[in-house]
Amino acid sequence: MLRTVNRVLLGVAGLVMVVLGGAVLAVGLGVEAPSWWIHDSRNDVLLSDAERTRWRDAGWWWPTVLAALAVLVLLALWWLVAVVRRRRLAEVLVDTGDGEGALLRGSALEGVLAAEATALDGVARAHVHLTGRRTAPAARARLLLEPHVDPGEALDHLANQALAHARTSAGLASLPAEVRLKGVRHRAERVS
Repeated sequence: MLRTVNRVLLGVAGLVMVVLGGAVLAVGLGVEAPSWWIHDSRNDVLLSDAERTRWRDAGWWWPTVLAALAVLVLLALWWLVAVVRRRRLAEVLVDTGDGEGALLRGSALEGVLAAEATALDGVARAHVHLTGRRTAPAARARLLLEPHVDPGEALDHLANQALAHARTSAGLASLPAEVRLKGVRHRAERVS
């Protein structure tokens, strides 16, 4: 959901910037602007002297403008941090017993967990993502099940085999998991 909203907002913001920037560039290069456009000609400015000095005597104007711009900058920075921050775990710290440890790639562990979950008959697809800290990872798994599979059996297989193997091989005390199960939809065939 968040990814979709993010992509839509990025697309709309990018489209608005490209259209406005292209229009300003076109007018600056000499293309005749429509009568309703904010620029009249190539030598026109964005804000005239009258527009810039209109609220000069009002003591509230500039603090309000600066506060609004500061809020916009803070919102943009918050959004940038939210987009850049990794939601997936890049590596897991494996206890090797020598006090130093070793790093296991998170994507490798995700792939092994997904492959082992898919090995159960009737599991059409499995996606696993690691979250949390590298010393205390957690798994989020989504299993796509065929209609004949018992969901309890698939969940038991994931918990007692795939997650147990991952826990043991990475030397983790625990590997909590959130599992979402979904069934495959098959179209009914008409029999004549």
